[in-house]
Amino acid sequence: MAWRKKGGHVLSVLVLLLVAVQFSGISSMALSRSDGSGGGDVLKADENLPVLGSYAKLRELVAQMQANNAGNMRFMAKKEAQTQGAVQDQRAAAAPEAGGSWDFSTTNVQVQGVDEADTVKTDGTHIYQVSGGRVVISRAYPADKMAVTATLDLAAEDLTPQELYVDEKYLVVIGATGNTAPVPMPKRKGPAIYPPRPLDSTVKAVLYDVRNKAAIKKLRELELEGTYVSSRKVGPALYLVANRNVDFRILKEEVEKPTPSYRDTAQQEEFIALGYDEIRYFPDCPQPNYLLIAGLNLDKPQEKAAVAAYLGAGETIYASTENLYVALTSYEETPAAVEQETSPKAGAIVQEKVAVRPPDYITNTLVYKFALQNGRVAFEAKGQVPGTVLNQFSLDEHQGYFRIATTTGDLWRTDERTAKNNLYILDTDLKVVGRLEGIAPGERIYSVRFLGNRGYMVTFRKVDPLFVIDLKDPQKPQILGALKIPGYSDYLHPYDENHILGFGKDTVEVERKDAQGRPADTMAFYQGLKIALFDVSDVSHPVEKFKEIIGDRGTDSELLRNHKALLFSKEKNLLAFPVTVMEIKNKKAVAPGEFPPHGEFTFQGAYVYNLSLETGFSLKGRITHLNADEYLKAGREWYASNRNVERILYIGDNLYTISRGLIKANKISDLAEVGSLAIQ
Repeated sequence: MAWRKKGGHVLSVLVLLLVAVQFSGISSMALSRSDGSGGGDVLKADENLPVLGSYAKLRELVAQMQANNAGNMRFMAKKEAQTQGAVQDQRAAAAPEAGGSWDFSTTNVQVQGVDEADTVKTDGTHIYQVSGGRVVISRAYPADKMAVTATLDLAAEDLTPQELYVDEKYLVVIGATGNTAPVPMPKRKGPAIYPPRPLDSTVKAVLYDVRNKAAIKKLRELELEGTYVSSRKVGPALYLVANRNVDFRILKEEVEKPTPSYRDTAQQEEFIALGYDEIRYFPDCPQPNYLLIAGLNLDKPQEKAAVAAYLGAGETIYASTENLYVALTSYEETPAAVEQETSPKAGAIVQEKVAVRPPDYITNTLVYKFALQNGRVAFEAKGQVPGTVLNQFSLDEHQGYFRIATTTGDLWRTDERTAKNNLYILDTDLKVVGRLEGIAPGERIYSVRFLGNRGYMVTFRKVDPLFVIDLKDPQKPQILGALKIPGYSDYLHPYDENHILGFGKDTVEVERKDAQGRPADTMAFYQGLKIALFDVSDVSHPVEKFKEIIGDRGTDSELLRNHKALLFSKEKNLLAFPVTVMEIKNKKAVAPGEFPPHGEFTFQGAYVYNLSLETGFSLKGRITHLNADEYLKAGREWYASNRNVERILYIGDNLYTISRGLIKANKISDLAEVGSLAIQ
């Protein structure tokens, strides 16, 4: 979690998830808009995209997508089976006095200014959390007088809350419903039997005014047919994205299927169906989905939302304060290799083409760039690089250039198509201007972080190479240095310009033997959770300056999968994250070739460290929400208890640990407990 001062302006930028598809032929364009119908304002940029127009056109496009995707699906199934067989265990394998001011933590995000939704938020006086089917609002300041001030029970509205946003005025709750949007079927002459409408869920955003905690007021609802993809918020602007599948039965049935719909209480209580003339598509779109994108101004609850629908899909999103990048994986079939073979047949010499290698598939990442301005987007450029990305941290923008890290090939292969890792730099038009390819053959990327003129890449198969990459010259990226150590890092986080934190797992290599007892190969098995501080002051010789190993095999933390679980403040010399600890009791040496054992459950809660460049990691203490009786009753494993600590934040001088059933406040200075609040 980052931090800001109470009463300060929240720097954030709108990130709107848009469809990413194979589209070309659109030149860069300025952001502008014109009044649209039904779904609100429509960008003139979108006017350059073809309109779906009719049910017949939809059937034609879906048929093309189905044909294009058939080979890809076979390839993915084959790849998954081969990977599972060859790569085992690869992850080893109440406010203060008037005028007062205090700081409090906010969600840890990738880019400063770009906000992301989370399950827990604070406004500096209250904590808002998703707890089961409710949103619980608790007064957190003062810490010794914590109390639940409001509970929003959303089960009655058939809403399962998932994430939320909070600012000085508004709370936005986003979740899934079991509703089915009731859209009338088309009128036809004579009797007809229509197939039942698929029971699609919807995604809903509910806006509340929370300035008066004693009288929280619902302002409006926005509901989109489909499943929740993501959302972003900047100031009063909220964007909500949902994905709704296209029913493949349209290829066999002439009966027209309903188009996507939405409900905006600023317009009416009923669902509004989008017409075919309001849905646009990208030529050569690879996936048969509708992507619904809605934007609204929270400060104008009576203003209708702008809703747009596209035929297509997107996967990985990155946003700077000015541009949105959407990455999408595509699969390209390579033709079979053939040779001419001469053979006698029926008394004659005949030349025949004989296949020496079957068709194969290579992966590419398509990248689409959209300009961001005041809640609107405009398509600007399209690019493509080889390989696939790991996650949002594989993408970055810096001084007008776009950087992207990918992995090509497959871990299970030992030929020229084995896994290799790459870094590409693209210009404003998404044309590749610099490349660094073939990094760590036989391994794949586990984490990436771009920081200014440097890039950091961790690959892994048996050891953890941390590569330091110079990006100062966009046309000539180059490796400055590498550090190879046991283990791997799933997440990299900046400490300062010359130091970086790594969070992952420790590993141990085990040599396997064949049936004759001869050495066959080695495998890497993950062990305890590992945190490390890397010193990259000497870029040619990066050093693991400090490290800590928590627990044994089986120890885990949400931080390894979700960067929002981290609380870090360099200014406060504070590092904290949730962890479930597994430890081996009565440890003994593991015999050569023997697989290392799993540990048994011993702890769940927050690990809190002091961290400095002089002393490294110093465990300040551990905070748990489980009582002594629960620890006594625990077996070898543990479960998703409502007392499992999920987030840690701070307000002023107090550290707050949050589980779905409890909030604890402890002094940052010595972790002395100040107060606790049970969430019933």
